[in-house]
Amino acid sequence: MSSQQNPTPASEAAEEAGPRPVRLTVAAALAALEGLALVVGGVWILVLGLTGHPDDRQQAVTGGVTLMVLALLPLIAARGLLGRRSWSRGPALITQIISLPVAYNLLQADSIAIPGGIALAVVAVAALILLLNPETTRALGIRGPGNAEK
Repeated sequence: MSSQQNPTPASEAAEEAGPRPVRLTVAAALAALEGLALVVGGVWILVLGLTGHPDDRQQAVTGGVTLMVLALLPLIAARGLLGRRSWSRGPALITQIISLPVAYNLLQADSIAIPGGIALAVVAVAALILLLNPETTRALGIRGPGNAEK
């Protein structure tokens, strides 16, 4: 039998709650975009480290692999947000909070990194607003203090 014939309690709860709010979908898309950007950056650094002439090949390879591993946090969070898993908001929020100082550092550079810093700051602030929105919180089944069911 397929899962459509025997729905799980989690899928029944998601169906009862109605369609996924657009805010939640956009927040998941922004988290996924950040994750994909980290993967691309990691692969880029790794390839340059292996094929180019870096000052320290080991450091370049380590940096590339580190970025690819860090990409897991927003990618897993994005998947959880799409599945309306309440645990996914924490990793998504952490990703955005970490992105803000990175964006600030990019904005301090006198280089081509400034537009990247602007884009990262806009994405991080937008995602924070979407993730903290009451509609998103309700869709994820998160209750505030004193609002727990008894």
